[in-house]
Amino acid sequence: MSSISRDEVSRVAALARIDLTPDQVDRFAADLDVIVDAIAQVSEVATSDVPATSHPLPLTNVMRADEPVAPLTQEQALSGAPAQEDGRFLVPQILGEE
Repeated sequence: MSSISRDEVSRVAALARIDLTPDQVDRFAADLDVIVDAIAQVSEVATSDVPATSHPLPLTNVMRADEPVAPLTQEQALSGAPAQEDGRFLVPQILGEE
């Protein structure tokens, strides 16, 4: 059963300003039919007693607790820098501006 027609594919392509060849229209109509049929099969299987899920396995948050700590000092932040100048990171100029 074809639920997506060539005319519908052509119309949507025109709305999206996509130029499709006749062969592409035929191929996309067939591909979209497969997708619509797959969605229909899933809809038939889904029942009201099965809760909706976003993931097949239960997930838990594995992040550590957010506890405030003292920030790095300027010296600590710059201690691993390959180059520094006037208390700032020194990086190569890339835009040719002063």
